[in-house]
Amino acid sequence: MQFWSGTAFLDTADALAVARMLDETGYDGMICADHLIYPRELRSRYPSGADAPPWPPETAWPDSWVMIGAMAATTTRLRFTNAVYVAPARPLLEVAKQVATAAVVSQGRVALTVGAGWMREEFELLGQSFGNRGKRLDEMIPALRALWQGGWVSWTGEHYRVPELMIEPHPPGPVPIMCGGESEAAMRRAARLCDGWVGAAYGWDDAVGQVERLRALRREYGRGDEPFEIMLALLEAPTADLYRRAEDAGITAVMCAPWMGATEPGAGVEEFRAPIERFAETVIAKVR
Repeated sequence: MQFWSGTAFLDTADALAVARMLDETGYDGMICADHLIYPRELRSRYPSGADAPPWPPETAWPDSWVMIGAMAATTTRLRFTNAVYVAPARPLLEVAKQVATAAVVSQGRVALTVGAGWMREEFELLGQSFGNRGKRLDEMIPALRALWQGGWVSWTGEHYRVPELMIEPHPPGPVPIMCGGESEAAMRRAARLCDGWVGAAYGWDDAVGQVERLRALRREYGRGDEPFEIMLALLEAPTADLYRRAEDAGITAVMCAPWMGATEPGAGVEEFRAPIERFAETVIAKVR
């Protein structure tokens, strides 16, 4: 079982120190969320159906790849990914360059977790089509793998055409690509095209249901026996036994924020150390 934490809702300036604490105490990875802006006039509906997302406009969403590069430079073993990166809101070559650079800087400690996105305003500001974002993402996944091969590379598809070129540096090895999202299209994308799936937070029965859903889809696509990562958060009280059961159920990684409820806003980054260490001693060490 892997244990991952995230930068979401952390003070941006504290994230590097928290990453070092996680690195030192045996956690496996750090997740970066992705949003570009919060428009004054938000027309897009949040995926839950709410008129607005459950965070205030002033919430900071630092750039995923800047943060990953910075955290990688100050850690030695921690791995990094997104939850999730709205890849189709960006040009294909820009995504290829950012992820490849992070892979080199981190010495192969990154994975890319993609999602189709929900905020039309971000796509419009970046000059990318919102209406066909899912189809473009389906093509972007194999295109990225082709562009990361090194040497002369190219891609020709329905939505992207890249003439033969070199884009360096290229990753030192294959970059895992995972998918987020709970829609039928997202789950099928993960099962058919990706190396794993990243979910949200669930009670036990719902978490197991998502695992079974993915297993069925992977069997449908003839991928039932291939390695596949499943990362999510559990809403149950964190115990070593819970995570052992989760591993037996097919969950390979859990997201946790041991400082939640244990620190006061503005208390200082050192306040994170005690809950991080306590969770590592009382849960992670016992699971392993």
